[in-house]
Amino acid sequence: MAKPPVSLRVIKHAIPDEVWPTRDEAARARWFQPVQLGRSLVAATRTWVPAMVPWRATADGEVTRDVLDWYGRFAEGRPGVLVVEATGIRDVPSGPLLRAGHDRFIPGLAELVRVVRERSHGETRLLLQLIDFLSIRRRPEPARYFSQFLAVSDAHRARLGGPWRSAPEAAVRAHLATLDDAALNAVLTARELDDLRMGARERITDTERPHIRELPRVLPDLFAAAAVRAHAAGFDGVELHYAHAYTMASFLSALNTRDDGYGGPREQRVRLPLEVFARVRAAVPPDFVVGCRYLGDEVIAGGSGVDDAAYFGVAFARAGLDFLSLSKGGKFEDARQPAIGAAAYPYTGPSGHECMPTVRSDARGPFGRNLALARAVRAAVRAAGFTTPVVAAGGINSFTLAERALADGDADIVAAARQSLADPDWFLKLRLGRGAEVRRCKLTNYCEALDQQHKKVTCQLWDRLDPAGAGDRIEGRRRLVAPPWTPPP
Repeated sequence: MAKPPVSLRVIKHAIPDEVWPTRDEAARARWFQPVQLGRSLVAATRTWVPAMVPWRATADGEVTRDVLDWYGRFAEGRPGVLVVEATGIRDVPSGPLLRAGHDRFIPGLAELVRVVRERSHGETRLLLQLIDFLSIRRRPEPARYFSQFLAVSDAHRARLGGPWRSAPEAAVRAHLATLDDAALNAVLTARELDDLRMGARERITDTERPHIRELPRVLPDLFAAAAVRAHAAGFDGVELHYAHAYTMASFLSALNTRDDGYGGPREQRVRLPLEVFARVRAAVPPDFVVGCRYLGDEVIAGGSGVDDAAYFGVAFARAGLDFLSLSKGGKFEDARQPAIGAAAYPYTGPSGHECMPTVRSDARGPFGRNLALARAVRAAVRAAGFTTPVVAAGGINSFTLAERALADGDADIVAAARQSLADPDWFLKLRLGRGAEVRRCKLTNYCEALDQQHKKVTCQLWDRLDPAGAGDRIEGRRRLVAPPWTPPP
């Protein structure tokens, strides 16, 4: 499970008591008022379930029964908007993640739309999150790294000195495998050390590689084609994934030093995200919603901060994106070293804690911790004359917190991922005046720890206590969906 850095683990916060609204109070609440997205789509409420990867697709990225059950269960709580997990835009192997990189994925995605429509009684608006990511390898055994992966150069020989300047390559490789960390630091480059200690990972700044250099030419069409498939499947819109550790977020990052007009100053770093949006917007009907999720703060050394986020927000609003969903952190640059044979996971360091804050935190605590970022972006967008809805998230597990965020102008829509996972019915329970029955997320990141291991995500509150229960699909001791709840007549 991802943990905050030691310096932050100072307080274990209790889940605050909540004063639940009556049915009438909920009906008047800002959170349960409609909101318009784009030209004509109206969400019945300002409740939002962000994208979460449940690891339930096939190895080929196809929709499965477990995928249908997962999203159907969220739909039963009737959120205003439900965002389907990060879905790959390329037709390449990517494990049990949904994909939209070929027309053969459309029938499965269409069935997913049908299930959500049916089980939400037509109330929930459904978006597909579209993502691109670069390759990453598992952390290698040192012996294998030196024998197979390292490209031995004259520079290595020169740093080793002495007889190694002319020794056979095999001997150089064998010698490198015997060196301690201090010696390796003097021989290998920073990138080679990272490949050894973390696993090789492509970066958008690797422009010496033709396929990386060509990303600005290739990605707009890939995103557009995937959006067209989402529309064909019946989704209400797409969310362009510009956040966390992935390709598009890396273009926005202050660490992007590309020299081809797509890196460096902010106006160049935002260039490709705007070009992707423009291509997507032109490829789908005007009433098909196109928004994005991006970072309010990268929370890494030298990375982008809230000033960058405000600048990008205004640029996105000016270009015509239909909503801006804010997240925080979740970067590879400060990820914890993986075990040998495992891949680095971008939510294990300080930036990961900020993305998904837990009850073990500093004095600010995890509850609504990232609302200030959404507030800053929204203020900049409004000051520039735009009314683009802003979505806030991060440690939201109570009605009071969400309602206050809307009242204070932090956001126009409030999203809750982990709380909605713990209890997909919580929005419906609140609207029915049955808040006392809400299953409160403990913010321990039990779910996120499963995600790290690419295991099917469940919740620690879903224990299967009755082995004689009828028909529930389980894995080990855990249900694959939240326990059922029947609304009162």
